[in-house]
Amino acid sequence: MDAHAIRFMEHALTLARKGAGLASPNPMVGCILVREGQIVGEGFHQYELRDHAEIVALKSAGEKARGATMYVTLEPCNHTGRTGPCTGAIIAAGVQRVVAAMEDPNPINSGAGFDRLRAAGIEVFTGIGEEEARLLNEPFTCWIRTKKPFVTLKSALTLDGQLALARELHKSRQRARRQKRTTWISSEESRAEVHRMRHAADALLTGIGTIKADDPLLTDRSGQPRRRQLLRVVLDSQLSLSLKSRLLRTADDDLLIFTSEAPNSRKARALEKAGAEIVSLRSRGGRASLEAVLAELGRREILSLLLEAGPTLNGAALGAGIVHKLMLFYAPKISGQSRVSFAVAPDLRLAPLQRIRTQPFGPDIAVEAYLQDVFR
Repeated sequence: MDAHAIRFMEHALTLARKGAGLASPNPMVGCILVREGQIVGEGFHQYELRDHAEIVALKSAGEKARGATMYVTLEPCNHTGRTGPCTGAIIAAGVQRVVAAMEDPNPINSGAGFDRLRAAGIEVFTGIGEEEARLLNEPFTCWIRTKKPFVTLKSALTLDGQLALARELHKSRQRARRQKRTTWISSEESRAEVHRMRHAADALLTGIGTIKADDPLLTDRSGQPRRRQLLRVVLDSQLSLSLKSRLLRTADDDLLIFTSEAPNSRKARALEKAGAEIVSLRSRGGRASLEAVLAELGRREILSLLLEAGPTLNGAALGAGIVHKLMLFYAPKISGQSRVSFAVAPDLRLAPLQRIRTQPFGPDIAVEAYLQDVFR
């Protein structure tokens, strides 16, 4: 394929990215139709609108689809689910050639879409933009194969590996008592990227220790539209979450608490009355099994999980082998105290990091690295 094909696929990938927050639990897919060097139809998938990207593009092109080349970021489906098979619509529209970035990771469809198109006399080419297409759909690939979400562990650290700077103490003019004030580690640019990550995720997971220390909101403040709210998930073995926490005060059918306490306990009833959903799981050493947590989230069609936690949960997640990717934002600051390390896990042994990439965000440097490859 020539430079034009690469350019057209890049356009299809740009369309696919518009599905962030809107396509899950389906994959993010973009599609364009090109005839005589001109784009005559395009579209991307939004779950609520039902039509797959290929159908959106075909409807956009109308009769101009006949004899056109389709550039699509994922193999067209060849089975009936919420909608009919895209392959049938492509054949009926008279598309001459299909260029797809990657094969469908869904075992039901993998390769079958291409086979049907070729059997109908349509030329099929694959592999252009494959790496970027795979990056877009790591969560879908993980979930469709394992029924568990893709887990990204995100942290902001000082250069000496601490999750927190020393807390400053100050006197309020309104109050005589001393109050604690938290200083941000990461830059404004890094925090904007974190909200982009939250927007792309289905759920965010943290531990009760982080809630007690920081009283965070844990919301998606990207300002971008999303189909369903970011699910805020807390591991709270003893149900010690304060009823006055910002999480509970802003709960709107988006707060899930995993515990080893009885589901009908007085604590559980109080939290449920305040707006939380309580899920009681069998405990392991007094804590909910992370594998069981992932299985329950997967059952709820959570494809992507962002882990924003403290050293205990970070260490437990790494030790349990549930983390697929690390995203670590290093700020040019020194804590000077060994107070809150990145992860606490005795005898933690990890496989060598893969596909390591660095990227600046303002004065910070983000390190992205993989622990697992969902395509293997």
